[in-house]
Amino acid sequence: MQQTKTFFNEEKFFVFHSNHSLFYKPFYKYYHFMKDLNFTEKESLELISQMIQQSKKNLEIGDGNILLYYGYTAIILAITVYTLVHVTHDAVWSSIWFLMFLPFILISVANNRSKPQVTTHIDKAINSTWSILGWLFLLSVVIIAIFGLVVGTFYFSLMLPLSLLYAGIGISITGVIINFKLMIYTPLVAFIAAIYMLISLIPGSFISNWWNLLFGASFLIMMIIPGHLLNHKAKESC
Repeated sequence: MQQTKTFFNEEKFFVFHSNHSLFYKPFYKYYHFMKDLNFTEKESLELISQMIQQSKKNLEIGDGNILLYYGYTAIILAITVYTLVHVTHDAVWSSIWFLMFLPFILISVANNRSKPQVTTHIDKAINSTWSILGWLFLLSVVIIAIFGLVVGTFYFSLMLPLSLLYAGIGISITGVIINFKLMIYTPLVAFIAAIYMLISLIPGSFISNWWNLLFGASFLIMMIIPGHLLNHKAKESC
C-alpha cells in the first residue's frame, strides 16, 4: 500500500499525493505555477474570474448552448413518447428515448467545425465531470441489458429516474464550478422526480406514461431555463 504524503508550506496550502495523485497533482502544479509568477491575491482572483467567464462562454454552441441542446431534445422526445404510448397503448415507443444521444453527436460535430478555443482548468473539470456521468449512463444501459438477457425482462424504464439523477448531479456540479446558482438548485426538481419514480417502482406498482412528461418538465426547469439565462448573461458581458 502506497504511503500517503502531504505537501504544505507556510501558507498552509497542501495537496495529498497518494493513489489519487493524478487527481490532486494538477492543483499542486498550478499552485507553484502561480507562485513562480508572483501573482498577488487580487491578480489571482482576477485570473480565476476570467477562467470562470471563459468557461461560461465555452458552454455556448451557435445561438444556444449545451444545456439547450439536451433540454429541448428531452422535451420533444417526452411529448412524442407520451403521445405515441397514449395513442397506441404500446410501451415499445419508449425506446425513442435512446435519441437522447443525438445532442452528443450534434455537439461533437459543432465542436469539430468551430475554431479552436481557449480551454481552461475549469473547462477540464467540467468536461471530466460530464465524461464520468456519461460513462455511468452507458454502464447503466449495459447492466440493464445484461440482466434483461438473464431474467428475460428488460427494465429500461429505470433509465428515466437514473438519467434525471445523473443529469441533475452534472448540472449542479457545473453550476458550482462556474458560480451560477440557478444551475446549482434547479436540479432539485429532477432529484425529487427521480426519487418519486424509484419509490413508485415497488412490487405491484406500474410505470405511468406521464413519467415521460415529468422527465421533460424536469429538463425544462434544470436545463432550458438556466441555459437561456446563461446565454443572456454571456451576451451582456460581450
